[in-house]
Amino acid sequence: MLLCLSVMPADAQGLSFGVKGGTTRSTLKFDKDNFFGKGHYGWFIGPSLKVGLPLGFGVDGAVLYDQREVKIVDEQTMKIKQISIPVNARFNLALAPGAGTGLYLAAGPQVAFNVGDSEFKWTSKDSYENTFQLKKSTFSINLGAGLYLLKMLELGFAYNIEMGNTGDITWSSLTDKSNYKSSDETKVKTWKLQATIYF
Repeated sequence: MLLCLSVMPADAQGLSFGVKGGTTRSTLKFDKDNFFGKGHYGWFIGPSLKVGLPLGFGVDGAVLYDQREVKIVDEQTMKIKQISIPVNARFNLALAPGAGTGLYLAAGPQVAFNVGDSEFKWTSKDSYENTFQLKKSTFSINLGAGLYLLKMLELGFAYNIEMGNTGDITWSSLTDKSNYKSSDETKVKTWKLQATIYF
C-alpha cells in the first residue's frame, strides 16, 4: 500500500479512509477422504483505505480482525482468529456521470497472520487421535465485485482462495500408534459479504 501511495500521480482522484466489515462462509478441505470441513459463518472488521486513480482505476487495502469457525469431522469445531491484510487493484464503472454511484471489480493478494490458537486436538469415533496445526501466516487471493453509493458506501462480495496450506494434520491410531501427516489440500476457501463506509 505504501508503494502504491508513493507512486500515485498528482491527479489522483482522492484518498479515502473508512471502516470495512462483513460476514464470511468458509470451508476447509483435507486430502484424506474421511476428513472434511463444514463451513461456518464468521465475521471481520477493521480500518480501510482507498486511493482513486484516473480512468476509473484505483487501489484499496485494509487491516482486518477476522474470526471464523470451521466444523470438521466428528462435529469438532476450530475457531480461527487472524489479522488479515488485503490489498486490491480495482476498476470503478460509474452508472451515471457525476452521480457517485456505480459498480466496481476488485482483485489482489491477502496476507493473514494467526493470532488465536495454533493447535487443535480431538479423538475421532474410529479411535484416531488427531492434531491440526495452523500455520503462522497464509497467502491468498481475493476476487470481488460490488456496488458503491454516493462515494461513501460500498456493498460487495469476494471469494478468497488460499494459495498455500492452512496447516498440517496428523492422525495416529490409538491401537497400533501408526500415524500419517498431511500437508496437501488443507485449504480454507471463503465467501465474503462486506460493507465499507468511507468518511
